[in-house]
Amino acid sequence: MLKKISICIFLMMMIAVSPCYAVKSLKKTVAVFDFKNDSGFRSKGNLGQDFSTQLNDALIQSGEFIVLSRKDLDVVMAEQDLAQSDRFAKSTSARTGKIVASQILIKGQITEFEENTSGGGQGLSIKGFKIGAKKSTAHIAVIIQLIDSTTGEILHSKRVEGEAKSGGLSLGYSGDFDISSSNFQKTPLGKAVQMAIDRAVNFVSKKAAEVDWRGKVVLVKGDEVFINAGQNVGVQNGDTFSVWREGEALIDPDTGIELGRDSSKVADVSVFSVEDKFSKARVVGAAQGEIQKGNVVKE
Repeated sequence: MLKKISICIFLMMMIAVSPCYAVKSLKKTVAVFDFKNDSGFRSKGNLGQDFSTQLNDALIQSGEFIVLSRKDLDVVMAEQDLAQSDRFAKSTSARTGKIVASQILIKGQITEFEENTSGGGQGLSIKGFKIGAKKSTAHIAVIIQLIDSTTGEILHSKRVEGEAKSGGLSLGYSGDFDISSSNFQKTPLGKAVQMAIDRAVNFVSKKAAEVDWRGKVVLVKGDEVFINAGQNVGVQNGDTFSVWREGEALIDPDTGIELGRDSSKVADVSVFSVEDKFSKARVVGAAQGEIQKGNVVKE
């Protein structure tokens, strides 16, 4: 009897100390704009654009976000404008007004970007990169901001840094360079940039998780409600969402900033079919109104 009680106590203790795994939140849609280079460092390349490109790639590789391109937005819009001319067949032309909106905007400034070297030896220079018996310390500091795309409010802001050192034989740079190149990534400054990128992704991931996911109703057919989110954002069968009808925007008369909207809940829906970029759901429980195209869907 005593042995059975001991086993029960042991099992209860194991349950108590077992880690609780949170359900992974749905992917947020983010857009990274070119960072400003306020470090005072100048080269033929664009340091701010290079950094934002690296950050874009790192966010995509994390698998936690839907990343929208804003770097070539003017090119996309120009293509849409051209497509509306008589030069293209309408069946194959890009349509205007179809650029996907992001939920979170990511902007920032590079405030520090430097490499200090010490030691002797002129070294050997090969295609803009120099090899020499020098010790170097590289450092980069970046201010990164998360902005609400609806209101323009800065949700979060943080300074992230990267620092790397090398001793003995070092690989540095001279003249023009590209921070995405494999040669540069081997330098102390390249390693410092990667460290800053990793910390930036961690910051975005942590803070984006605090932002409520939002989707839209794209179609209502009978008792089926079509939502503009599917496997691409992590929706699964059985997921339950609330549907809201947004009213008039509340605008601060002094600042012109949108404070929110007078919204009312319409119904709860449960997903029963998931496709790549959309899902189907049905109303569960009693509805407080009629679901319409354009209604907001929330977790």
